Amino acid sequence: MNGIPAFHGFGLGLRREHYADFTAGTAQVDFVEIISENYMVDGGRPLAVLDAVRRNYPVAMHGVSLSVGSAQGLDREYLRKLKLLADRIEPLWISDHLCWTRTSAHNSHDLLPLPYTVEALDIVCANLTLAQDVLGRPLLLENPSSYCSFPDDDMAEWEFLSTVSRRTGCHLLLDINNVFVSAHNHGYAAQDFLGGIPMDAVRQIHLAGHTPGEILIDTHDRPVCDDVWSLFAQAISMAGPVATMIERDDAIPPLPELLAELETARKIAAGAQRWAA
Repeated sequence: MNGIPAFHGFGLGLRREHYADFTAGTAQVDFVEIISENYMVDGGRPLAVLDAVRRNYPVAMHGVSLSVGSAQGLDREYLRKLKLLADRIEPLWISDHLCWTRTSAHNSHDLLPLPYTVEALDIVCANLTLAQDVLGRPLLLENPSSYCSFPDDDMAEWEFLSTVSRRTGCHLLLDINNVFVSAHNHGYAAQDFLGGIPMDAVRQIHLAGHTPGEILIDTHDRPVCDDVWSLFAQAISMAGPVATMIERDDAIPPLPELLAELETARKIAAGAQRWAA
């Protein structure tokens, strides 16, 4: 199983409000990210739209239901459908989250936190290895936002992620907003997270907005804030050129507003890389 080549570009998530722009190929982006589960169907309009988009742009697949932390193992039917979709569109890569979402009988549809223990590490590595074997490619694993911790944790989140990447050969999807949210909520330095992961394993970066408060909530319903932009500049200076996209899942604005925000990401990345050089 070969690694995922580096891809440098700036993209947006495919959302219904902007279907016409992406199917026409007029949106000025380098790639498009889809929510995998929205297109794991046998036919109909979703796949027709996706086929049209794929003719215009490279596509990355981003999932929310792989559930690599499930002690019961992975859902083989889910993996079968995921592979069918990947074979259809030949994505840049497939990603999902470091979390669990289901038991053997119930899917919560939430990205539930894992304890960072040796036992959980073994489960995640076994599940991720199986998924990569079935799909025939390495995956990208994303750091989720976090609102609670476990007293029996054996290691920090970044140590857990780094070990998973080393043991399974998976790459990383670095969500800058999630780093910022989790660092605030748990009282650690976001820079410790950035310094603790293997930046050479990062293949994609997510940027998003969150709801402020005593506890920050990762809501994807507003623009990227200044503190997250600053953290992004630090991350990109460490990682070098890497695919970057903005997530917006609620209060979705007209496409020109998102493209303007994406242009900010381009300028910050260019400036950070000049500074790093």
